[in-house]
Formats: sequence, structure tokens, C-alpha cells
Amino acid sequence: MLIASYNPKELGDTLIVVVAQDSATQAHTVRDNIARIYDAATEKTLGYNFLKISSILPEISGNGQVDLSTEDVAALNSALEDAGFAGELVAETSSRFVVGYVKSATPHPDSDHLLVTETVVDNDESLQIVSGSPNMQADIKVVVAKVGAMMPNGLIIWPGELRGVASNGMICSGRELKLANAPQKPGALILPDDYTVGEPFDFERGQSIFKS
Repeated sequence: MLIASYNPKELGDTLIVVVAQDSATQAHTVRDNIARIYDAATEKTLGYNFLKISSILPEISGNGQVDLSTEDVAALNSALEDAGFAGELVAETSSRFVVGYVKSATPHPDSDHLLVTETVVDNDESLQIVSGSPNMQADIKVVVAKVGAMMPNGLIIWPGELRGVASNGMICSGRELKLANAPQKPGALILPDDYTVGEPFDFERGQSIFKS
């Protein structure tokens, strides 16, 4: 997993790279304007902050999550190695937002409003996702934010539990995806039938789902 974000107005010329979930025993080491964040108990890398990223990626721009090419990640790894860190970053080659199909939706054993779904995503993989959307049901196409996705508001999707039931991903609303004219109320975005299960969700196309 590799999630990268860049917000020069708030954080200056810093690229934040996340590769694992935060831990309770977090520590950091800084070398040559690169901070490695890691779990002090296990030494596992959690992420890196590149404090002068324009010196490594001169063309970087944006405000929020950024997509790094294979060449960008290679440049970051080279900078890590020059600073004495491991060049351990791996480029993301697939989308974390995909078209899913809700195969089943059954009542949560400890809730009167949550449903436990079996949702098919890419490569016919099925994910168990707990949903509280009032319009959730079986036999619909939806947008799934897989584990490792960064939502438009900056929230990162991690594996979790809702009232004791495992949930691996999130079924999104148009509001959560910040689609144009999306209803500002709870409810999963139900996609038209011409969307193909397993394909990356096209945010540009999605802007026309809700008519003004």
C-alpha cells in the first residue's frame, strides 16, 4: 500500500507517504529532510514525510491525494537510499476505488440498522463490508473504497469492525465521493447498470451521475 498526499498551503513543500496504519508505539527518525515514521515495537515502517519534495519531484502539484507514477516512486526510493533508509516504497498500480456488486446484505447480529454485505470487487474477490446506508440491499452496483483508499476528505480506509463484525472497505455515497449535486444525506450511491463490476471508478464520469 502507498498513499501520498501534498498540501503546500497547509504543510509547505512536504509529501506525506503512508504505507501502514498508525500504531500505539510510534517513533520517527529524520535524515536529509526525510522523516521515517515507524512502529518502535516492531521497527515496521508506517510512512515517510519528504520535507522538501520539490527537490526530488520538481513537477509535483496538487492539493490532497496525489498519484505517483512508477518513475516518481523510483525517485523517492533513490532519495531514501541516499539518506540511509531502505528504498522500500512500492508503486500502486491499481485503483482503490472500484465498482462493486452487492451480492448479499444480511442483518447485523448486534444492530437494528447495520447490514453485513458480501460485495464483489475486482478479480471476483468478495469483501465483507458492514454498511449503515438506509438504501443498502442486495443486487446493486456501488462504489467501494477498498482498504488503503484515501477519501476526498482525507480519511484513510483501514480494516475495522462495526459492533464486533469485521468490515474491509467502505461502500460510498455520492456525498462522500464529493460528486457534483450529490444528495447531502446518508445513502449508498447506486450505480447504473452500464457500470462494469471490478473496473476502477471513473470520478470524472461520476460527476454527471446527479443532474443539477
